[in-house]
Amino acid sequence: MAGGAFAPASGGKEYPGKFTGRVFLTCIFAATGGLIFGYDLGISGGVTSMDVFLKDFFPDVYRKESSVKPSDDQYCKFDSQILTLFTSSLYLAALVSSIGASIATRTYGRRPTMMASGVLFAAGAIVNGLAKNVVMLIVGRLLLGFGIGCANQSVPIYLSEVAPYKFRGAFNMMFQLFITIGILIANLLNYVLARWVGGDTAWRLSLGGAIVPGLIILLGSCFLSDSPNSEIERGNYEKAKDLLLKLRKVDNVDEEFNDLVEASEKAKLVKHAWLNIFKRKYRPQLVFAFCIPMFQQLTGMNVIVFYAPVLFKTIGFGSNASLFSSLITGIVNMLATFVSIFTVDKLGRRKLFLMGGTQMFICQIVITIAIAMKFGLSGNPGVISGTYAGAVVAFICIYVAGFAWSWGPLGWLVPSEIFPLEVRSAAQSINVSVNMIFTFVIAQIFTAMLCHLKFGLFICFAVCVVIMSIFIHRLLPETKGIPIEEMTTVWRSHPHWRKYFDEDDAKVETRPKDIVSA
Repeated sequence: MAGGAFAPASGGKEYPGKFTGRVFLTCIFAATGGLIFGYDLGISGGVTSMDVFLKDFFPDVYRKESSVKPSDDQYCKFDSQILTLFTSSLYLAALVSSIGASIATRTYGRRPTMMASGVLFAAGAIVNGLAKNVVMLIVGRLLLGFGIGCANQSVPIYLSEVAPYKFRGAFNMMFQLFITIGILIANLLNYVLARWVGGDTAWRLSLGGAIVPGLIILLGSCFLSDSPNSEIERGNYEKAKDLLLKLRKVDNVDEEFNDLVEASEKAKLVKHAWLNIFKRKYRPQLVFAFCIPMFQQLTGMNVIVFYAPVLFKTIGFGSNASLFSSLITGIVNMLATFVSIFTVDKLGRRKLFLMGGTQMFICQIVITIAIAMKFGLSGNPGVISGTYAGAVVAFICIYVAGFAWSWGPLGWLVPSEIFPLEVRSAAQSINVSVNMIFTFVIAQIFTAMLCHLKFGLFICFAVCVVIMSIFIHRLLPETKGIPIEEMTTVWRSHPHWRKYFDEDDAKVETRPKDIVSA
């Protein structure tokens, strides 16, 4: 298959390898793991805006919402910690499961962990679809969270290891693409079911429909081989080299294979990855494993994704109109992700981070002004015109697009590619855990923040975008075009981070000849 619009990167060591149909299909099957995360992100906000769902499970919220008149404070009508716990409980489960999944990916491989994610997510979907009370809803959410934790731990690492280094950014971003596809499918399903089905059947089909993406990642994983890195890590050298030859579609992969073996041999000297990852030489990468997922959530994007229907309802859209507006943002989210796929290995990671941050900041300021002028501090908007509502949706869409081609996909790509093999699984677990912690916090406190901070909530997110953009500009080295096992070189040469590396760390160890000839 020809390279097409995928722009190869340059720099670092040159390994032979082609953009083949096998690699493309392998990465597509693996990236479907993003569907389960995206579907849940989209479905929960839509379901919690359905009156019949609120009436069945959260009657206090339903009575509060239905009693709010246009002249009342619109900011506070969805302020309920029980309601937000329905959404956010999943992310605590994902946090816990990502820690266990880090051990599983290293011990048993990336592929079995992806299969486990599908099984757990499908089980959660069944429980939620059949829910009779809030307890069943929470149990189902916890099972969904366990599945998401396994997928978010294993899939980004797998994609970074399988893809040729020249196209690693584009292939890794397919995970984010499938997250956006999952969000879009969920938004579409919520809108169709609420408009044309209604009743209990609507929310049961929305929640129970999560079984489909769960089965997709489960069945897709059955057709995959594990990554060459994972096979080498578990001592299967001949199988790993055979896989590498098939993936790269060239006659000789000795140089890349030898480097993978060397990295694996170094990794075996590290017996306790969770203790070693806090050593000084891993500190530069560790800073980004904490900060990138934290900043990704502090952009405010998941507020839009979780609560888009609730947010649109708050600013004057009807129930079905709010679901339709969130469907529009879902389409923009998916389409904008293609921008990053086609440019990340040409423009690099830093430029996309900074350009996307600028776009989001401008939109957040405009949205803040628009809501402040109409709702003020009282939360009483009076009559909302179609022009005003359309303008707000337009700027939210531009904001979503800025996230979708920058912090969205790069938040998964960069942490998965910057760590050496010996601590990679532990590092990805930290990345996922931090992501889930802040996702939980934002999901849990959003409605309360909206009630108390009012339009000032968007100013908070705008300030965060400024801080994270300065952080990226000053501290993140460019990683495009660097083979994953050679990534340490960019940190050693960075003016701020090179002080964390001793001279002994820079010495190239002799490769074990008996293994290289395998």
